[in-house]
Amino acid sequence: MKRTFVSWLCGITFLAYFCRGLDNGVELTPAMGFMDWEKFRCEIDCTDYPDDCINENLFMTMADAMVANGMRDAGYIYVSIDDCWMSKNRTEDGQLQPDPERFPSGIKALAQYMHDRGMKLGIYEDFGTYTCMGYPGSEGHEQTDANTFAEWEVDMLKFDGCYSNASSKEEGYIKMGHYLNATGRPILYACSWPAYLKYPNYSEIAPTCNQWRNQADVQDSFASVLGIIDSYTNNRVLYAEYQGPGHFNDPDELVIGDSLTLGQERVQMTMWVMWSAPLFVSSDLRSIRQESLDILLNKYAIAIDQDPLGLFAVEGPSTSAVGVNALSFITTADTQVTVQASASYYQLVPPPEGFNLLFIDVFNKVNKTVAYDDPLQITIAPSDARLFITRFVPISEMQTSDPVFENPKSESKSDDQKSPGNDSVEENTRKVQWWKNEESEIFA
Repeated sequence: MKRTFVSWLCGITFLAYFCRGLDNGVELTPAMGFMDWEKFRCEIDCTDYPDDCINENLFMTMADAMVANGMRDAGYIYVSIDDCWMSKNRTEDGQLQPDPERFPSGIKALAQYMHDRGMKLGIYEDFGTYTCMGYPGSEGHEQTDANTFAEWEVDMLKFDGCYSNASSKEEGYIKMGHYLNATGRPILYACSWPAYLKYPNYSEIAPTCNQWRNQADVQDSFASVLGIIDSYTNNRVLYAEYQGPGHFNDPDELVIGDSLTLGQERVQMTMWVMWSAPLFVSSDLRSIRQESLDILLNKYAIAIDQDPLGLFAVEGPSTSAVGVNALSFITTADTQVTVQASASYYQLVPPPEGFNLLFIDVFNKVNKTVAYDDPLQITIAPSDARLFITRFVPISEMQTSDPVFENPKSESKSDDQKSPGNDSVEENTRKVQWWKNEESEIFA
């Protein structure tokens, strides 16, 4: 089905529930970084694939690339190892150990490499008897493994759930969180707990984990990205209830820089930041194209994601007078789609007397000032997104130019991609309404 999502975020009251999150002082705003799984999987053949195998060089060169291309300075500070880093056997005293050929320097040395560059190291384990790829799991070794990670000065643990019983997951995830906290080292705790349950109990998950996966792994395809968007749309009220500083829903990695078109990459970035999701990129950042990198480094998109309230965009009008909103449009139609309505129609926070709304077009980097009831006509290219930030400005700053409403540059345009009439738009459109408060200095 061809779809257009319309979403917006406005100021709402900070929820008292947020103080119930995991109290380890970590991830007060969504974490950002690199994770290897979607791009590099469990490639352990370093002879035939020296640049793509899971070894210490992969993560060191990726960190160096993130420093060089500006990602670290933009907030992407985690470099996270997924499955397949371990030896197949524990030591004689029951400790985990890295594969000696692929990680000859050891994990602590790799963590120090990250810390020397102002970055953090993430690592992977599994609650079950084995990891998903058959390496030693943590069941029965939770305290030993937590202490090992702390001794290695690791900064994040992704804790998966393969090879374990559903009935024991609650105890296992809570136990590992307890042991991580007991080490005294701040370690971001990323759980896969709800992804393995049909009916997750988020009232238990949110106080236990800093972030949690809700569904199966993302794949390097637009269909996979849209499947996650559908899932999050269908569960937005539930997900919003349990999210806030220190505990976030995790829709999985960004596949920006791989096989998606630039428009599809803007769709994923738009929705992830509207959800205040962790932003972990899984592509080869050593060779990423500049246009994809520009999407990841967009300061306004990052600011939407990183606002201190960390709220998940949900459906409904706003009664707040904070006055900073994010408004997004995405479409999967194979022709351009035009959306026409006023700011009042989208129930954005109305400006006080003497003020209008300034629209900042995030990806096209142009501004437009409009009155609250002025009609807005915004065109979205096929399989693409438009993302806007609005805030109050004095009427005296009213602009006469109209750049926001010009058709954005798209990767391919033809005569048959002209904006459809209103009937076509309604026929091919499904609208979803969300709001969130934004409190970033970039909006001041």
